[in-house]
Amino acid sequence: MAEAGIKAQHHDTGRMRLNKTERRDQILLELKLRPHVRISDLAARFNVSTETVRRDFDALADDGLVSRAHGGASAPVQGRYPGLDERASARVEERERIGRRAAQLVHAGETVMIDSGSTTIQMARSLAYLGTPCTVITNSIPVAMTLGHGAAQVILCPGEYLPAESAVVGTETLEFLSGFNVDRCMIGASGMSSEGPSETVRGFAAVKRAMLRRAAKRHLLIDAGKFGTRGLARVGALEELDSVVADRRPKGDLLSAFQTAGVEIVLAQ
Repeated sequence: MAEAGIKAQHHDTGRMRLNKTERRDQILLELKLRPHVRISDLAARFNVSTETVRRDFDALADDGLVSRAHGGASAPVQGRYPGLDERASARVEERERIGRRAAQLVHAGETVMIDSGSTTIQMARSLAYLGTPCTVITNSIPVAMTLGHGAAQVILCPGEYLPAESAVVGTETLEFLSGFNVDRCMIGASGMSSEGPSETVRGFAAVKRAMLRRAAKRHLLIDAGKFGTRGLARVGALEELDSVVADRRPKGDLLSAFQTAGVEIVLAQ
């Protein structure tokens, strides 16, 4: 897809236009080669209006894949946030308990979307141990590898590979997820406040939102150490969740917000 887009750059303005996904893939490719791209330059290259490119930038920015800048976009600036391996070595006992309890929510024959994260990997391990026959759709390579040799049928999303997270994100991932209707989704988060779950890893918030939209039952797996914190990108409102699986109950305003939103608190004992 990217190769076809590069070849298309050398044609005149009468060339065949790229579709939305191809344009956005090309924008991400350009930002790997240079620090900044301009709306006007890409509009001329793609033979589309500047408003079309601006909408592409807005969509990619909402997904955490680019940072909007004056007249264009830049690659997102990554703050110091621990990668998957580093997170996996913290609060291990709590995440194991959460993973075991979440795996018990999955029934035989169900379809489940599982996103990438240290806690969802623990959930996948417990699901594999239980031997629950189900279909799992995931953007996480460790989740796919954990479940791929057991009773679960695994479907791995396409997309842009994030080495530090062993996961894929991007427009291809989101369009792929939009083609499914599932019984449940199991997602993690970097933070949880009264405004809802949030995420820090580039592109993960959009994947979580896509999974929430396609699932009949929506579960958030999170350790209590993240209560009251906020990640960079908001995932959604509390009302979009059916339950939160946690190692202990929230307190104060956050507990009140859960109760107002009708979110069940499932404790991992």
